[in-house]
Amino acid sequence: MVLTDTHTHLYYETNDTKRAGLIQRCLNNNINRLFLPNVDSSSISLVINLAIEYPDLCFPMLGLHPCSVKENWEEELNTIHNAINENKIFAIGEIGIDLYWDKTFLDQQREAFKRQITWAKKLKLPIVIHCRDAFNEVYEILKAEQSEGLRGIFHCFGGTLEQANKIIELGFYLGIGGVVTYKNSGLDHVVKALNLNHLVLETDAPYLAPIPYRGKPNESSYLYIIAQKIAEIYNVDLEEIAEVTTRNSKLVFGV
Repeated sequence: MVLTDTHTHLYYETNDTKRAGLIQRCLNNNINRLFLPNVDSSSISLVINLAIEYPDLCFPMLGLHPCSVKENWEEELNTIHNAINENKIFAIGEIGIDLYWDKTFLDQQREAFKRQITWAKKLKLPIVIHCRDAFNEVYEILKAEQSEGLRGIFHCFGGTLEQANKIIELGFYLGIGGVVTYKNSGLDHVVKALNLNHLVLETDAPYLAPIPYRGKPNESSYLYIIAQKIAEIYNVDLEEIAEVTTRNSKLVFGV
């Protein structure tokens, strides 16, 4: 059985011993594929170095996180673009729009998102989308940019069934994480109404830990808890969840 964490910031743990422990706990729980998104230029080397250290386990992605779009966003984009040209990566991400914390740079977030979608199209890479309090803004851009080669994951999906179906219609997968285990999130009901073939699993570690670890630092080894919850929702065994969601991840990332 192979489980795939399609979105983890494992590299945030810079203590070698602690990070090795995180990785060993992943392997102990059959989580054998970890996809790492950076957030800005300062995290490029952390992502790349971890992928070099664990080439069969860690797969790097590069992009400019919308919360990192500030006054120097164009300089950040240039640095990340240069790194993409110099390294083997498997997606552009995480990218998108976030209006939860700050709406000051909405226009710049839109432009950064569009530019990075253009990179992905040119390089034939998927995109991994961060969207918070900005579904309409993100969807409008994806709809306008839609093309046969544009694909990817709507990371940390927590929206409505209507929104889920709109995303699926564009050819994107939904990244389901720890929120699906939260009692009052309602995400379990949305997931139940969807075909498993449209889902991938993720932790977004160290954020959004599943029950019973909610409120504590998340880690990729907890992905098995999310997978167990999905298995419960669909009334199938854990092996089937692992098989289908890992297959979906391979269709997205090509590896």
